[in-house]
Order: sequence, then C-alpha cells, then structure tokens
Amino acid sequence: MTDNTDSQLANADMIRNSPLGNELSDSQCQALSDKVTVMGLKEGQILIEEGEKDNSLYVIISGHLEVLINSTGGDLVTLHLLREGDMAGELGFLDGRPHSASLRAVGNCTAIVLTREDFESFIDQDPDLMYKVMRAIIRTVHSILCDMNKSHVEMNNYIYKQHGRY
Repeated sequence: MTDNTDSQLANADMIRNSPLGNELSDSQCQALSDKVTVMGLKEGQILIEEGEKDNSLYVIISGHLEVLINSTGGDLVTLHLLREGDMAGELGFLDGRPHSASLRAVGNCTAIVLTREDFESFIDQDPDLMYKVMRAIIRTVHSILCDMNKSHVEMNNYIYKQHGRY
C-alpha cells in the first residue's frame, strides 16, 4: 500500500451503504466504523502491488480501481475495473498471502480500509458482526469465481468453436 494517501474517519452510514453492512445492525455498523479508516487515492496511485502482502480489506466508496497484472513481456495488463461498492484485497485480507495483481486508481478514488488486526478484535467483542462481515466477503469472492468460470467456458467455446455462433 502506498504511504501518500489522504485518510479520514469513517461513519456508520459508510458501512451501512457498503457490502459489509448488508446484514449488520445499526450498532454493528457503528462499531465497525470505529475500526475502519477512509483512504483517498489520486489518479494513477498504486494501492496494492502484485506480489506484496497487505492485511487490509478495501471497499470502494467512490471512483474506480484498475486490477493489473504483469504480462510475460513486462507490460501491465488490465484484468478488471473495480467500481463503487466493490471490495478489493479480500483474499490477502483473509489468508495473508501475496496479492496476485496490482490495484491502481483510475481518477480520484476513495475506499474504506479495514485491517485484519482491527477486524480480529471482534472475535471476542462481537462474533456475530465478524460472521456477517465474513459472509459479505465470501459472497464477493463467490461472485468473482462464478464470473471467472463463465469467462473460462466462453473462452473455451470460442477457442474450440463449440456451443456458440462463430
């Protein structure tokens, strides 16, 4: 994560209006908002570098992030564009492994940031909150996996000229 970002405090409405708050009560939204920060990124600023570890979960509240990987030729290739409401860094947040892609701001971008350490403080404080947030993260990961599976099938159908109009 880059160091030259603008940070501010979050509020319960930011949590409630994000995918993290879908199942949370008002008091749980407030409790979570006390643990997160709001980060501002400028155009072109890198949030996460491919291959680096980062124990934070990001939820975009405005702007866009490009998901980039290094190609075999050394060029950066855009895989996806994340928009308002999308999560980023969820797998690294959960398992602590290095990220498989970089994230770069497209225009100015603002995100909610939750560190794994702050999140784990809810283990004893509010396990129900923790469970509900984990469900939200898993829903996001499941959706990404479903989209990737569909893309894989479509690409195979295109390559092998099956099950479609080519």
